[in-house]
Amino acid sequence: MEQKTETTKTAGTPPGKKLYWWKASASFLLVLFTMPLGHALMIMMEHLMSETVLHYSAFAMGAVGMAMVIIGVFAKGDTRQTLWGLFGGLLFWTGWVEFLFMYFANRFGTQPQLDPVTGEVVTRPEYLIMPASFGFWMMIMIMYLFSTKNGCNFINWWQRLLFRGRKNDIAARPMTRHASIVTFMELMMILWGSYLLLMFCYDDVFLGDHHPVTLLVGLGCLIGSFFIFAKQLRIASWGANIRMAIATVIVFWTPVEILGRMNLFSEIWVAPMEHKTEMIIILLAFVALAVYLWYKSAKRKMAAQ
Repeated sequence: MEQKTETTKTAGTPPGKKLYWWKASASFLLVLFTMPLGHALMIMMEHLMSETVLHYSAFAMGAVGMAMVIIGVFAKGDTRQTLWGLFGGLLFWTGWVEFLFMYFANRFGTQPQLDPVTGEVVTRPEYLIMPASFGFWMMIMIMYLFSTKNGCNFINWWQRLLFRGRKNDIAARPMTRHASIVTFMELMMILWGSYLLLMFCYDDVFLGDHHPVTLLVGLGCLIGSFFIFAKQLRIASWGANIRMAIATVIVFWTPVEILGRMNLFSEIWVAPMEHKTEMIIILLAFVALAVYLWYKSAKRKMAAQ
């Protein structure tokens, strides 16, 4: 979904040779911290709010997220637009995707998947019905594949495979580019795609959570995340680095979800009230990084004036 207008070339440095360890690491951690914080936020809202207040709050959260993404279109600076798109997208996904799936799953009596031995919930109802949205995900992917030239390596690979020498004729030009919208759509499509992948892998009708193919998917994503991070290291711009970090983190988080599903470690974000110290540390680190990046964006804007 990314449209490449950034350059990694710096004065006196051959393109792609210099490695930006601090930018890549800070961007990776910023996006990484949103994963446990997002899970913890949903669980805390469920436990602390009544059902009616929860649904209204979740819907308002999605609306605020959409407004933030739109505000980002009019913001000045690539980094600032990217942050608006990222934070707005996270609120949009939590409020208008996850909570709405939860609402309708509960309203119509979808039952969770239980562990046959312990009786504990292993898959919540909203995630069990999410694979039904696969057709909508493919609908949007078809639009990206056939209607736009962009910088997404995944989409470019499919375009080269499907169109071969006709790639430039079929996908001839990019869409109108707003960094906020690019970030938002990247986040939505990769998050959505990763959930669909995991749910199909976990489904015993297809594979099952202990199936060798499921383990290979986790291993492949883990290895793939290192390759994406290697590309991220060569990006000089903060905004483009954060956008690449979204892909790095979500691909990296896939094996984390699989290992957690197999109970190989304790997922502290599933029980945030029992791990308050750890979650507060993650929250403070996330806020510190966000403020730092916002400050860098403002400083660069003032220097350019």
